[in-house]
Amino acid sequence: MKNKKNKNSLFLNFAKKSLKILLYSISAIIGVVIIYLLCAFLLSIIPVNEKMQADRDIEIFIRTNGVHTDIVLPVKYDIIDWSKKIRYADTKGNDSLMNYISFGWGDKGFYLDTPTWAELKFSTAFNAAFALGHAAMHVTYYKSIFLSADAKMIKISKDELYQLNSYIEKSFVKDDKGEFINIKTDMVYGANDAFYDAVGKYSLFRTCNTWTNTALKICGQRACLWTPFDKGIFYQYRNK
Repeated sequence: MKNKKNKNSLFLNFAKKSLKILLYSISAIIGVVIIYLLCAFLLSIIPVNEKMQADRDIEIFIRTNGVHTDIVLPVKYDIIDWSKKIRYADTKGNDSLMNYISFGWGDKGFYLDTPTWAELKFSTAFNAAFALGHAAMHVTYYKSIFLSADAKMIKISKDELYQLNSYIEKSFVKDDKGEFINIKTDMVYGANDAFYDAVGKYSLFRTCNTWTNTALKICGQRACLWTPFDKGIFYQYRNK
């Protein structure tokens, strides 16, 4: 009987300790999530580059699909011609009559392996959250951009456009010839988009929206101090 009681006592002690560890672990995870979301909110509403210059006459755009943001630029301006780097032939439509081109940096697994949120795998989300995957650039051509709550127009100067183009170009992985590496896939969103290998790794602290926010900072536009979400960026442009 004593042996049985001792075994039961050991089991109860083990169960109690295991439960405590589990509760502590859950509490720690919840605490980290709360701190992350709190930082995301507070740093998103702190603006940088508030002063706007008067000599800005080039129209660019920021777009969101409700989660992910893109930067939209003129295909051609002055000495810049993105169609020489992002070939129309890389898209299914191969349509050269395009006026704008959008860039969105993100996790390759999200882009290529997750057609819809319902098909999101735990492994894809885990790899993306903890920088275990690879990055990709999603590029889309447009003939026109319609302003809405999900598409805001921004005016920048020629020098700022050069700075922005330089930042975007450095986000692409290049081959030995200095050309962008097109990802051959059928997982495109339409007739006028394509994917390319990109520099860096996606994580909880460097998201697609963090990339866009940094792009705005670099070319002197209003941006968040830091944001992992599209809502932070569009909060800065809520009156436009």
